[in-house]
Amino acid sequence: MSLPCIVIATFTPKPEHYDEVKRVLLEVSPEVHQEEGCELYALHEEVGGTLVFVEKWTTRELWQVHSGKDTVARIKSGVQGLLAQEIDVREMYGVESSGNFPGSL
Repeated sequence: MSLPCIVIATFTPKPEHYDEVKRVLLEVSPEVHQEEGCELYALHEEVGGTLVFVEKWTTRELWQVHSGKDTVARIKSGVQGLLAQEIDVREMYGVESSGNFPGSL
């Protein structure tokens, strides 16, 4: 059995392109929600001016399938030239705790 895959994808728009990058991300987001294995795909605005997708996928394999889909290609092409730095993608998995703490996402 595979653990759920949690992904944090951070976009740092050039200040003058913030609204345009946000629009691109919001346009594609509903389609991603329909992809197999997508449990969460939520865009957040960070105080420092970045846009962050918090994602949860049923398995790593289904997240990897998502990574090769047209939705991701459209995001990448839509933000090309509009970012101050490369998209930062972090893949992670929950850690079991022996304490009485709430579960992971």
